[in-house]
Amino acid sequence: MISWILLVAGLALWTGAHLWKRIAPASRARFGDAGKGMVAVLIVASIILMVIGYRGAYGPVWWGRSPALVGINNLLMVFAFYLYAASGAKTWITSKVKNPQLTGFKIWAFAHLLVNGDLASFVLFGGLLAWAVAEVIVLKRAGVPWEPPHPVPVKKEVTAIMATVVVTAVVMAIHYWLGVTPWG
Repeated sequence: MISWILLVAGLALWTGAHLWKRIAPASRARFGDAGKGMVAVLIVASIILMVIGYRGAYGPVWWGRSPALVGINNLLMVFAFYLYAASGAKTWITSKVKNPQLTGFKIWAFAHLLVNGDLASFVLFGGLLAWAVAEVIVLKRAGVPWEPPHPVPVKKEVTAIMATVVVTAVVMAIHYWLGVTPWG
C-alpha cells in the first residue's frame, strides 16, 4: 500500500511542479530565480518517489512483453529521444512539431504502456501521458507563441542524432542497472 501512495504522490508532485508556472503564475513569480531551483528539487523528488513506488507496487497484469511490442517500443523510444534532442538543437523537425519535448514525452509514455500491461504501469506511464497531454492543453490556452526555427544547418541535425545515440545508450545502461532488460 505504501508503494502505491509513493507512486501517486510522485505523480502529483511531478504534475504540480511542472504546472505551477502556468496555473499559479503569481505564486511562482514571487520566488523569482529561486523558484527554478525549487522546481528542479521538486521534480527530482517526484522521480525518486515514482521509481520507489513503481518498483514496489503490485497489482493485476493483463499482458506482458512480446517480441513485436518490444520492437515497436524500441523504435518509438529512439524517436522520442530524437524529438527531445531535436528540441535543444532546433532541427528540421522542430519546424513541424510545436512542442517536440512534450511530443517525445507522450511517445515515451505510450511506448512504455505497450510493453507493460500491469496496473502499476497504467498508473505511472498513463499518469505521465495524461500530464503531458494536459501540459499541451494548458500551453495552448495560455497562448504561448510559437515561431518555427529558421533553416537549420546539417550540423544541428548531426548533433541531434549523436545526442539521441548517447541518450539511448545511457537510458539502456540505467535500465540494466535497475534490473530491466530494455531491448528484449
